[in-house]
Amino acid sequence: MKKNPRKTVALGFLGTTLDGIKHARRFERWRPTLGLAMHEELGLDRLELLVTNADDDLVDTVLADLHHVAPRLEVRTHALVLADPWDFEEVYARLFDFARSYPFDLEREDYLVHLTTGSHVAQICWFLLTESRHVPARLVQTAPGRDSDDKARGSVSIVDLDLARYDALASRFRTERVRGQDLLKDGIVTRNAAFNAMIAEIEEVALASRAPILLTGPTGAGKSQLARRIFALKKARHLVKGALVDVNCATLRGDLARSALFGHKKGAFTGAVSDRRGVLEDAHEGVLFLDEIGELGLEEQAMLLVAIEEKRFVPVGASREVTSDFTLLAGTNRDLPAAVREGRFREDLLARIDLWSFALPPLRERLEDLEPNLDFELERAARLLGRQVTMNQEARRAFLRFGRGHAWPANFRDLAGAVLRMATLAEGGRIAPRDVDKEIAARTRSAASTPSTGHVDRVLGARARELDRFDRVQLEDVLSVCAEASSLSDAGRTLFSESRKEKSSTNDADRLRKYLARFGLDWASVRAR
Repeated sequence: MKKNPRKTVALGFLGTTLDGIKHARRFERWRPTLGLAMHEELGLDRLELLVTNADDDLVDTVLADLHHVAPRLEVRTHALVLADPWDFEEVYARLFDFARSYPFDLEREDYLVHLTTGSHVAQICWFLLTESRHVPARLVQTAPGRDSDDKARGSVSIVDLDLARYDALASRFRTERVRGQDLLKDGIVTRNAAFNAMIAEIEEVALASRAPILLTGPTGAGKSQLARRIFALKKARHLVKGALVDVNCATLRGDLARSALFGHKKGAFTGAVSDRRGVLEDAHEGVLFLDEIGELGLEEQAMLLVAIEEKRFVPVGASREVTSDFTLLAGTNRDLPAAVREGRFREDLLARIDLWSFALPPLRERLEDLEPNLDFELERAARLLGRQVTMNQEARRAFLRFGRGHAWPANFRDLAGAVLRMATLAEGGRIAPRDVDKEIAARTRSAASTPSTGHVDRVLGARARELDRFDRVQLEDVLSVCAEASSLSDAGRTLFSESRKEKSSTNDADRLRKYLARFGLDWASVRAR
């Protein structure tokens, strides 16, 4: 009796020569597809048999013989028409289409690809598709038995293939890679070279590794959206079976933080009226995204480190460990190395999650992507409002002109809000210049009524969040003067013009240098950014 409740499914070609031996003692001779079915240790439940250029008599014979040697094996046939079975591009295209349409069920089934039947071209194509995870399977090969008593059954083994490179297939892989990157960018045709290079690397890492990925960057830069798309890519390539579990760590504190992450037993603390699973357990065989991971307390950080490394943890108030094998994505707009130096974040946890770290740039550093993101937000606004949304050319030019000079303090979140407001108020869903003018006026009033943060955020990055309002306002003005000045002395003269009247010997440049040093800045770093 099979102990594993999961089904085992094999995929392979019908061998037009070796499988079709017509002989009175045909069950005593080795035939690869029958030999595969006779290996009880594989525990085959179903065979997906791909039939190419074979006559009906051969198909009927093999099906009857399979039923004879393995009566409980379910066999399904699939016609795969090939004009030339030695044409790499054609064979790969047919197998690729088969793989994309096949309903792989990784929750309930394990898959094998049988390499022995089919041409050498087919074997190479099978290998490429399993390596890229379009076919989430192990490769197996059968061979004639050496023992006279075992000739029909033969041997079976897991194999790897040494492949040459083929230009036509490489072209197809490049196309697939573009599709993966397009998924990570949510279909937006981005133009920023640095951002596109980062997305290409993220795609490689996401497909090749299960190690944690750390996404950094300012609020609204798109960390949460990118995490969801990384999960979608992994899911599409059959690299994860479970769900995406998304948690904002900034909302977790004390017992509630430990309970939310690791779960708890009834009575573990006041208010724990029943058992509760934690999000780490919910993310088993899936992806856990911990946004704002820098907000976790040190105790939760220590427990998380163990869970990442050992795939186990103890729920609050429990006496037994729970296991969970999840892939971790983390996001933060904090400077985690600075938090380590200040004792607010564990150095060992940072080392564990920082193997792959990607810094998402703010919108002001991706102004060439403003236009394609505007189109994306117009389409999203149309879906949200349930009506067509358009923007005439004059309005479009006015908005893009404003956008290229705007600070966008909340980055793409600000852009999405601006487009949705204009779309909502636009007459007939057509955004006109007056709608853009109204939005620009509102953004200008908002910027005038709140402290400017453009220079501070540009220079300090994530550290800007740690400033008191008093220091932020003052530093913003100082940096705005520095941005316009020709030298440190020139900026100092502008900033200290009144106090110089009382002390003619004041060294303005030295005073400014010491002020900038309070924030870990110097003239070169301020002017370089």
